[in-house]
Amino acid sequence: MKELCKILIVDDEVLVRQGIKHYLVWEQYGFQIIGEASNGREALDLIDELQPHIVITDIVMPVMDGEEFTRIVKQNYPQIEVIVLSSYGEFSYVRSTFQSGVADYILKPKLETQELLQVLQNTARRIPSLAYDEAAGDEQVTVDHIIEKLIAGYEMDYDPQMIAVHFPYDRYTLVGIQPQQLRVSGNELTLQQKSSYVSAISSRLAESIESAGVPVSFRPVAADPQLIVFLLNMNTGDEAAVISRVRELAHAGRAEDQQTIWAMSEAFANVDQLGSVYQQLLKLLEYHFYFPDRHFMMEAELGEPVPLPGAFNLKQFAEEMRRENFDSAFAELDTYVQAMAGNYRATPFELKSFLGNIIFNIITLLGNQDYDVRQLDEEKYDYFREINDAIHVQDTIAVLHEFLSRVHLQIQSRSSQNGSANMKMLLEYIEEHYAEPLSLTGLGQHFHFNPSYLSSYFTTHNKEGFSEHLNKIRVEKAAEMLRTDVYSISEISGKVGYSDHSYFTKVFKKWTGLSPSQYRRQHVRG
Repeated sequence: MKELCKILIVDDEVLVRQGIKHYLVWEQYGFQIIGEASNGREALDLIDELQPHIVITDIVMPVMDGEEFTRIVKQNYPQIEVIVLSSYGEFSYVRSTFQSGVADYILKPKLETQELLQVLQNTARRIPSLAYDEAAGDEQVTVDHIIEKLIAGYEMDYDPQMIAVHFPYDRYTLVGIQPQQLRVSGNELTLQQKSSYVSAISSRLAESIESAGVPVSFRPVAADPQLIVFLLNMNTGDEAAVISRVRELAHAGRAEDQQTIWAMSEAFANVDQLGSVYQQLLKLLEYHFYFPDRHFMMEAELGEPVPLPGAFNLKQFAEEMRRENFDSAFAELDTYVQAMAGNYRATPFELKSFLGNIIFNIITLLGNQDYDVRQLDEEKYDYFREINDAIHVQDTIAVLHEFLSRVHLQIQSRSSQNGSANMKMLLEYIEEHYAEPLSLTGLGQHFHFNPSYLSSYFTTHNKEGFSEHLNKIRVEKAAEMLRTDVYSISEISGKVGYSDHSYFTKVFKKWTGLSPSQYRRQHVRG
């Protein structure tokens, strides 16, 4: 069997990469797409592992662009041929890459199957170590290639007998595994890491199935770089036994890696369904966001999602906020968020977007009501980032609760400030009008407070109640007058607001321990 010409695709647009990858059944023309990268830096990491013959690279990319990437490749790997993709306005970059030794270039707007094939064939023929033969791949269209195309959603003509050789039974299922490293860091596995995972799981799967005595055929399939996917083939009636064995493997893996999750599709009858079943498998893995305690996911075991009571009434929420009915507003918000947390068929993005929008709206509404939201406004991007990075629903909601706790502190601070200001106003009024016949009813009417509310308000915000504080002020003023020996005790009684002289004497003695006359004798010297 002759060697295929190996190709690495480098482009920051995933649609371009997928388009090139699935333009043709490349193996039929003597080529093999062995990998893809989104920028030059990623591609350099892959070159040592993959050893491509040809690299197809875009010019304009983040991190490391095609111009720098091409220069490094030709310096360090002169045997690798480079084909550049460019747009109309990038000819200056293309000229620079030609100076580095690129083989050819193709305009992206004119990227067509036959032109790309012709450029690749011409380039492959110039590689001395390859001895390229465009017919070399006629016999190399493999079952793996067929499955990869079907999973990617492409229709494909294939020989059913080729499939039957590898998958002789009448039912299929997909198993997806997402290792902790991918879920936590978001990084892709290297080829060696992925190969190690696949080899270990394949061995365990083979041992488990063999011990069960169930006839099953399986093989790993190429899919999302962040997943390990197996296609299993079995007889009708053996699904329950296979599910049991896969579940046991997931449980065993749980002891080694708490964060790795497994998902298993429902059984299906035809490999032509691979594309749609694979999409369902991806959704199932995404549902784990709502089920952090589950490490083995099957659709039939999840139960019905919690229905949402329509869209959140943001208008009513804003009105409650404007009326400063914060407790009821936040209680309604929490009820709605908890319903969203049970609606697992909604994407995590929907919940996270909702929470981000709510945080933004709360800060805006409080700002419009003259609350000091400068700190909250500065911190909002930290909250947005924490929400975006959360991998479980409860982690996401915890960010909202943390934010609301900060909001409550701000509201309480404002309320405390307002309370202090109101209390100061009341005390100043009493200080100025202590000689008048003051009462809670009169004070409430003057300041538009309910008298019963004013009584509890006074007790809450001042160390003495209203009557106690008023008597204290009057006694202090009376003592001041008694020390001057200018007014008679009965005159002083009237001047500080007591019409009843005997009551004045009783109150004064309670506060000072002395009668007015005794106080005067002690403080006035003849």
